[in-house]
Amino acid sequence: MSTQDNYDKGRGPHKPGKNARKKTVARKNASLKSDSFKKTEDQPQDPTKPKLKFDKTGKEIGRREKPVKEVKKSNPEDGIRLNKYIANSGVCSRREADTYIATGLVTVNGKIINEMGHKVQLNDDVRFDGRRLNPEPNTYVLLNKPKGFATTDSNAKGMTVMDLVANATTAKIKPFGRLGRNATGLLLFTNDDEFVQKFTKKGIARLFHIELDKNLKAEHLKKIKEGVTIEGKEITVEEISYVDNSPKSEIGLKIKHTGNSVIRTLFDHLGYDVVRVDCVTLGPLTKKDLPRGRWRTLTEKELSMFSMI
Repeated sequence: MSTQDNYDKGRGPHKPGKNARKKTVARKNASLKSDSFKKTEDQPQDPTKPKLKFDKTGKEIGRREKPVKEVKKSNPEDGIRLNKYIANSGVCSRREADTYIATGLVTVNGKIINEMGHKVQLNDDVRFDGRRLNPEPNTYVLLNKPKGFATTDSNAKGMTVMDLVANATTAKIKPFGRLGRNATGLLLFTNDDEFVQKFTKKGIARLFHIELDKNLKAEHLKKIKEGVTIEGKEITVEEISYVDNSPKSEIGLKIKHTGNSVIRTLFDHLGYDVVRVDCVTLGPLTKKDLPRGRWRTLTEKELSMFSMI
């Protein structure tokens, strides 16, 4: 195309046609790509580095993959560090616990431990300055026990009360006091050793609704009030009376013994068979709003009431 033709089409002498411009740009781009590729290929390789080789998928041959670091899972059976155990009990911080351990104020199962990093199990007897520690928060669970459950924390055959409170807490609670398999009513669970020791020694008054196989004689009612001695042991009761508006075979008995067999022993000694036993109150606790077979945790108010006993 002549210069005149360019003028005639209004493009001027230095403006090529549209198609020509596209071809020019395409050639330049191809040239740049070609040059870039050649420069990369032609660059001298560092002689100290091995020559890289690739397979058909583009993956480098001979390249070592970084090993995946395995995270070691903690095993509860391995125990926990002694300073953590002490800190979890609320006595002090871990750093302070190390100081107490070093000065010989901490014992594990009766032995002084000075070793840093010593591990213990949750059921070990760990004491600080003579006082036993508990790494779990003190927990108190009240159950309205139904019939057919044994009062035990062991893996006994058949159903146990532990099956009923399995979802109450993750703390290792145990039943405080006992109720026979066919007895019903209030039963307390806790992991507070000091609470258990205190009230095992002092006792907690429990009110039982008892049904006998026959009417209780007035003379026997009076005798129980005064105290009955069986095999050299005196059984004393807090209160005993006939249940209002019920046959005289139904008795209300308040007693501080934590065991359940003492009730059957008492009435068996006087010639009666116990048909039914129901624990109605336990210290300041009642069955109000607690259906049979259900449990609940104690409130701060209820715990403070125990402290006043």
